[in-house]
Amino acid sequence: MSDGLEHHKHHDPTNLGMVSSPHGPETGDDHAHLPADFPAAGSSEGEVARIFDKILFPDDLYTPEGVYWADLPFGQQMKFNTAVDNAEAKKELGTIWSMIKQDLLSPISWYFKNAVLPGAGLGLEGYALFSIGNLTPLFSAVWPQCWKTYKVCNKQWTFAVTYLEIVGIIIGQILVGFIGDSIGRRWGLIQDALIMFGGLLMLTASWGLSLNGWVICYTLSLMFYSIGVGGEYPMTATAAMENATGSGKISTREDRLHRGRKVTMAFLMQGWGQFFNQAILTVGKPPYSLVSAQWTFRVSFAIPAIGTLWLVYYRAYKMPLASKQLNAAKKRAKVTGYDVQSLKLIFKYFTPRLIATAGSWFVNDVFFYGNKLFQSTFIAAIDPSVAKTGNIMTSWLWNFVNIAVSLCGYYLASFLIDNKLVGRKRMMQLGFLMDFILFVVPAFHYNYYKSVKGVHAFQAMYFLSSFFNQFGPNAVTFLVAAEVFPTSIRATAHGFSAAWGKLGALLATVVYSYIDTQQKFYFVPWFGLAGMLVTWLFLPDTTGLDLKEQERRWMYLRQGRESEYHGIAVHPRHLSVWERMRGAGKYYDPKQDRIGQVKDLRNEWEYRQAEKSKDEAGLLDTDDLQFPDEVHNHFMRTSNTKGKLRDTSSDNISNEKVTVN
Repeated sequence: MSDGLEHHKHHDPTNLGMVSSPHGPETGDDHAHLPADFPAAGSSEGEVARIFDKILFPDDLYTPEGVYWADLPFGQQMKFNTAVDNAEAKKELGTIWSMIKQDLLSPISWYFKNAVLPGAGLGLEGYALFSIGNLTPLFSAVWPQCWKTYKVCNKQWTFAVTYLEIVGIIIGQILVGFIGDSIGRRWGLIQDALIMFGGLLMLTASWGLSLNGWVICYTLSLMFYSIGVGGEYPMTATAAMENATGSGKISTREDRLHRGRKVTMAFLMQGWGQFFNQAILTVGKPPYSLVSAQWTFRVSFAIPAIGTLWLVYYRAYKMPLASKQLNAAKKRAKVTGYDVQSLKLIFKYFTPRLIATAGSWFVNDVFFYGNKLFQSTFIAAIDPSVAKTGNIMTSWLWNFVNIAVSLCGYYLASFLIDNKLVGRKRMMQLGFLMDFILFVVPAFHYNYYKSVKGVHAFQAMYFLSSFFNQFGPNAVTFLVAAEVFPTSIRATAHGFSAAWGKLGALLATVVYSYIDTQQKFYFVPWFGLAGMLVTWLFLPDTTGLDLKEQERRWMYLRQGRESEYHGIAVHPRHLSVWERMRGAGKYYDPKQDRIGQVKDLRNEWEYRQAEKSKDEAGLLDTDDLQFPDEVHNHFMRTSNTKGKLRDTSSDNISNEKVTVN
């Protein structure tokens, strides 16, 4: 389906000395070749509606009658969205088939470009960071006097490996989130890669005059590395999301239909990092000697160090426009540096959303990190032979299976997260509910499920909990913590929310140190119920909502014109229960919004014309400055040569198509 937009293409003017629309002209004196059917000022409402319909009523959101899909009865919603999804799936399958016919490996190249590269940082940190939990059994087996009995090592420093790792992540999430919004996304991405590379070199070369000295060096190196890891969260999420939409004001079909998939495909690279780390660790054969143990853990960190060095190069030289959308938003708001006004407005208007993103991430990480950091405890209950024999290979193989199951959850999330009938919020709630059930059942029948009769059911519940955790809360929190906030403060909000998640991980780390396995099952399930409640009450469902429409609403809020915005960003479907109760949706009015949208388009067009007129050196990037020819020409004819409005009555679009059932 066509989005009706004219996309930038380099071309030669059809007449010498003249530039074809929509790239100019700047004055109106040298314009050429207006379309023959161009409506003059004062043209009929029907003609003007024809000009703007393709922008105002995109066919993936509106029926042919101009009704927004969320205003339809439920049955018609299902029919409409199913038709849109089927048409898009058919289009994508056709594209894939065409790619295969031209080059069998081209789909792999596409996946590498759209998933592997955007998520490379998370993949590399997933490889390195989650190896910490995998290496702990190795250290305990080879150096029991340090990691088990603590005869030669300080017990607090061995425990600090976990604590300081999480502290480093929290520092990175908050600090780099702030830097990403103040200096820019590109610098934040480069800085993260540099910190991670330095940290991996320190981990690879960590040494000491004694085992205790090595543990201290290892712990501090891990903390430094974790700062870069923490920064990857807000930077990867914001960059993956914003690079898919551009900085212009005209909405894009790609953003509406595939924004969630694009971000989650980058995020799931974290799972692949864990997968490859576990695969490499299982290549060796126990028992490990002191020398082989040294080689194993150092190579585990050296491998991602090479990839991270390449990542520094890629981000420095291949991502020059990573900050493009942020810079455009700041320019319109006339802000340099950090947007303090937006930060204040976030707390005024979007505090419930911060509670949703930070709160849900907090309770989820009690599950997620409790599961990951203490896998050996759960696996010992599943396979008692591990505890008896001390065979770390058995533990690693079970971990390998668990990671593979988790990857299935990641991929299912990426396939369904943009489906309007499923969507972000329902996926999150389902994941929390299933985690609650899958942990509470064995909690009250623990002795049965760890017995020979029940161990296979226990095993299934453990793996399913990993699947639903990735499918629901883990994938969705990463997306919505950036998606529900405006561009100017997005990295800060994401970093803040992610930091609260790591506080949940820290809580799990501390509490799990003082309770036994069964008590862990008593402790964890209730966080699933808490997550369901926080999600239901405070999280809005932004599935299918254009990111630029949210930016449009933010413009009104920033200008103190909340009551003048009537668009779909305040449709009850896209507001949380709390926001609806507080009256945030009372201004939703599709008829008034159509008038407002045309006025906003005209204001944007005039802003861009003014920017182009200032661009004497021709340095302005026009990729995001495109309007359909008819819209551009309509605004040209209804404006004078100085850009002032000549006749805006012709902008009044008919509301006959805008009906709400």
